[in-house]
Order: sequence, then C-alpha cells, then structure tokens
Amino acid sequence: MLNRGYAYTTIISSKYHGQNLLSHLASLFPHSTPQAWQHKLNNGEVTLDGVTVTGSETVTLGQTLVWNRPPWVEPDSPQHFEVVFEDNHLLAVNKPSGLPTLPGGGFMENTLLRLVQKRNANANPVHRLGRATTGIVLFAKTAEAASKLVANWNSPKIQKIYRALAQNVAQEDAYEILTPIGLVPHPLIGSVWAANPSGKPSKSLAEVIARTNSTTTFEVSLHSGRPHQIRIHLASIGHPLVGDQLYGLTGKPLEDLPGLPGDGGYFLHAQYLKFQHPISGERINLEAVLPFGSPLRE
Repeated sequence: MLNRGYAYTTIISSKYHGQNLLSHLASLFPHSTPQAWQHKLNNGEVTLDGVTVTGSETVTLGQTLVWNRPPWVEPDSPQHFEVVFEDNHLLAVNKPSGLPTLPGGGFMENTLLRLVQKRNANANPVHRLGRATTGIVLFAKTAEAASKLVANWNSPKIQKIYRALAQNVAQEDAYEILTPIGLVPHPLIGSVWAANPSGKPSKSLAEVIARTNSTTTFEVSLHSGRPHQIRIHLASIGHPLVGDQLYGLTGKPLEDLPGLPGDGGYFLHAQYLKFQHPISGERINLEAVLPFGSPLRE
C-alpha cells in the first residue's frame, strides 16, 4: 500500500551558496546517485522557491529547496504497542523492535507516532528510541506537559535506565563512560553519530547484571541524551552491543560498514523511566516488560 509521499524541505545556507543544484542534491541526500537525482529532476520532483528546476541551476543563500518525493511502499513494521501508563496529560508505551518512533529512513506511516495518534491525535513523543530498540517511549498529550518534560529531559530530574546485551566479558562491575559523541563521516549517508574527541560531552553509567563466557548484560543509566549514546558508549569501552551492525570496539563505525544507523539485530531495552509528573507533581515510576524470548531476560 502506497503512503502519501513527502515533501523534504531545506533552506540553502551560506555553506552551499553558489553550488550547482545537482551536485548539492547528491551531497545533501547521498542515498541516491547524481544519475538518480537527475531522473528525479526530470520527473519534476524538485523545486527552488516554488519553481520546478532541471538541476543545472546554481543555488543561492536563503532559497527554499523542496524534493516532493512521490508516494512509495514502506518497509513492513510491527503495528502494535503496549500502554504502560496513561492519564489526561501523558501516555507511555512499550515500543516493539522494528517500529520507528518517528517518520524517517523510508518510514512515514509505519511508525509509532502514527499508531499512537490514531488513539490520541494530540499525543507527541517527548523523546525517541531507535527502530530496533524496545521499551518505554513517553508521549505528552498537552503543550504544558510537553514543555516541562522537554526542559528537564536531560537533567537528573528524569532517570532513564536501559538494559543492553554487549559483546565480550566485562572485567569491572561498573563503568562511568564519558566518551564525547559527535558526527563522523559515513560513506553511505554522509555522516553518523559516533565517538568523537571533539564531540559533545556525554555521560553514561553502566553496571553489570550478568556475564556469560562471551557476553555481558549491562544496566545503563543515561546522564545525557546523545543519539545512539548507549551503543556508542558501550562500544567505546570494548563492549559493542551483540548484533550491532554499525559500531565497533572504538565506538566508531565499523570499517566494512555492514549496517546503517537504523538497522536492527542488537538487543537494547528502555526498561525504566522515573520522573515527577509535570502537572500533578506526583512521582512516576514506569517499567516496560522485556520482550518475550529476548536474551536480555537471561
């Protein structure tokens, strides 16, 4: 079944002023070759300031570039979620693996956002989980609740605790991980978040729950909110997630790059979320049950 298509809109910045349009599109959206972009241009899918373009134009600062992507058949994804908590201001759900939180990466309709908004049109996520990550996603139903939660999201007022299955046997029982996280080059999508000495300060606390002869199960508390933080942080101390196709032992993308940021195969679960209710002030302690059959249960 086709979705409704999507208009990807960007404003030309000073960095790209004077660049050839076709070259700009190929660098901005590297998932398609210049030849593929020329085909899209020939089909009239791209406009600059509302005017259909051919690709030979030069872009200038402040112009509005729009790619009107035609409707497409999206990849399959789970079409269910479990309600963990709900009142007039909040909705917390347990997200299954394989369901994107928000539109992106080829998904528009097959997302948790769309499923939740069929239940409550005003609900919007306060944060997001990766497509393969399971567990608690918190939605705000009112603007007041959303504003207060977002303001406190990366502060000690909100506790976020995950369970992760990692490669290799941990030598210590607990780790404070301070690896900075920033964008690094990625040949398939331009750039990706990873361990980067010049990146943003980041902090995770990882405690060992269990060990086997080749893996470690960690409970990880987040004290910052960087993209892919747990995957990057555990990898940076020598414990990439089991099945992670993107990050290697250093917390940087694997050299042979078998995967993309949204690819699954790893086991990471947002298990606990603890915070003060933004309206009532009540202490809220949420827990999302681990997926049935998950090795994280062991």
